[in-house]
Amino acid sequence: MKKCAFLFPGQGSQAVGMGKDLHEAYPSVREIFDAVCDITQKDIRKLCFDGPMNALTETVNLQPALTAVNLGYLSALTGGGVFPVISAGHSLGEYSALCAAGALSVPDALAAVFKRGSLMHRESQRHRGAMQAIVGLPMETVSVLVANAAAEGTISVANHNSETQIVITGAPAPVETAAIAAREKGAKAIPLKVSGAWHSELMRGAEAPFAEFLSNLTFSRPQSDVVFNVTAEVETDPEVIRSLMARQLCSPVRWYDVMIRLMGEGVEVFAEVGPGKVLTGLLKKTLPKGHAYAVYNINSVKAMEDFIAEVA
Repeated sequence: MKKCAFLFPGQGSQAVGMGKDLHEAYPSVREIFDAVCDITQKDIRKLCFDGPMNALTETVNLQPALTAVNLGYLSALTGGGVFPVISAGHSLGEYSALCAAGALSVPDALAAVFKRGSLMHRESQRHRGAMQAIVGLPMETVSVLVANAAAEGTISVANHNSETQIVITGAPAPVETAAIAAREKGAKAIPLKVSGAWHSELMRGAEAPFAEFLSNLTFSRPQSDVVFNVTAEVETDPEVIRSLMARQLCSPVRWYDVMIRLMGEGVEVFAEVGPGKVLTGLLKKTLPKGHAYAVYNINSVKAMEDFIAEVA
């Protein structure tokens, strides 16, 4: 079997109806939804399948909802005999990657993302924030624009998604200043529909209570590799992983570096496991032309069963 990586999406990949066909087809998926509804004391099942979209997109609901869908696909894949050699998840998706590697149990992952969403929501109420995607400039240039705008308030890089797609985050004024400067250099600057300045210092108030919450969960040594957002490196020590998951709240997501690392590991098959096609799009921008690889979107029962038939 070719070397397979599982990639798990994060916030921004949600859609009303996500996971519904999967839920109908697999008892293991229904168990995951039972667990997430029990942990959150909310009808996450109804939010995923019927919406409304504005309620689904609230970070306190979205984080457990999207994670439940990701983990539903994961349970069906592993039940079909397909396991990753290496995994990565974009921000929130990193919790699903930890489950794929056996480093975190499903109940602990769901509890963690519910707490994470609650704390991020709290901080977004305390500190108004904004995020914009800068498309068309390299990291070096965006870093300078961010540094120049910092005189106006909190601003940083949130996500390095591809070589020239970088999300900036922080207080609204400096983010807008950096976005204007990016447009003047010929880039696109696209405001994102988010309720807070994720992966910025404005989330700092969430980090200590989240670290304390994580201290009560069981982190195990991964049985397969995970490449982490904060470092773009593989880590195996459970205590270091616990610390990375707390640090992730205020640190940039080094997704571009993560993809380069996976390419360096000789991955031949990439499977985006969960709703949407965001990570597939970024992957295709990152891998060099002529690089031999196959990419799959596991975002429906049919797509998943076709994938299992092909690779198992």
